[in-house]
Amino acid sequence: MTDTVNKEGKHVEITMEQKLKYLYDLQMVDSEINKISMLRGELPLEVQDLEDELAGLSTRIENLKVEVKELEQAVANKKNEIVGAQSLIKKYQDQQNNVRNNREFDSLSKEIEFQTLEIQLCEKRIKEFTTEIEKKNEYIASSQQTFDERNGDLMVKQKELNSIVSETQIEEQRLHGKITEIESHIDERYVHAYRRIKSNARNGLAVVTVQRDACGGCFNKIPPQRQVDIRARKRIIVCEYCGRILVDAGLGEEN
Repeated sequence: MTDTVNKEGKHVEITMEQKLKYLYDLQMVDSEINKISMLRGELPLEVQDLEDELAGLSTRIENLKVEVKELEQAVANKKNEIVGAQSLIKKYQDQQNNVRNNREFDSLSKEIEFQTLEIQLCEKRIKEFTTEIEKKNEYIASSQQTFDERNGDLMVKQKELNSIVSETQIEEQRLHGKITEIESHIDERYVHAYRRIKSNARNGLAVVTVQRDACGGCFNKIPPQRQVDIRARKRIIVCEYCGRILVDAGLGEEN
């Protein structure tokens, strides 16, 4: 069986055996890239988590600072209200010295009493606002300390990740280039099938060899006749248990 693929702008015929070899080679290169990813381990996720946490802390700190400013403005407004009330009290007290009767005196006394209550209410609110400001400032200081600690952790993790990336970047680029070259030999539908199988496989293996009469991916036994068909390399055969593409071990040993 043959298949038509595009290579360097030309149409060429490849056999099913060659196609299986290309798929196996593609798996081998993908596995090498996976090894590089394993070197990085959880570092990329840890860096991303720290960056997200820092962004959240930064937003929280900025919001708290805005709230503190609003509370400080509220305190200033209450202090102005107190000054206004004290001014009215002095005005009413001066007027009491020139009243013509008790009714006017009592009316001014009530106004003085009202303004005195207003001052007491303002003072109470100022204490509440001041307490809230202190709490928020403590929270800002605590959040800032956490931010600085997490930022230090991020710098360490980022440096470690950058070191690993710089060490493996050239090799990874070479491997990705090799994948592109291998895929140019394979019909697009087979590449798509390979990627689909790989994405559903827990260990990232889409193409596996037969090992000890079993699938190299899920380790379920393969019937003898099916093994004969696999060794014949005449068609693509998938594991009936896990769906991976099966090739004989000899294919992987060939150059």
